Amino acid sequence: MTEKIVPPRLKVKVQVLVGEAIAIGPGKADLLTAIAETGSIAAAGRALGLSYRRTRDMIDTLNACWHEPLVSTAKGGRDGGGTALTPAGQEVLKRYADLDAAIRHATRECGEALLSLARAGTA
Repeated sequence: MTEKIVPPRLKVKVQVLVGEAIAIGPGKADLLTAIAETGSIAAAGRALGLSYRRTRDMIDTLNACWHEPLVSTAKGGRDGGGTALTPAGQEVLKRYADLDAAIRHATRECGEALLSLARAGTA
């Protein structure tokens, strides 16, 4: 079996830390997006391949790290339950996406130059 040649790649990851907690990063941004799309904690977690407990833990961290909660939940019942981004959650997600895009754009040229100096690896 021949080894596959894998070109070098640049990994740029934006995280906001509050103390030791990751207040938002790629995974939490994906979770916020999934919550906005599904309106459900369980469905958002399933869409991302996360356990319900891990999803809840991430939401608890998201809500604790900002001046206002980013996710609101309503218990089920006659009117049904649901989960939604608060206005603060929508704002944080938008600003995170803007920052992530700006950093990726800013690093593209320098990153390509750096990668051109790297040796390909094998998988």
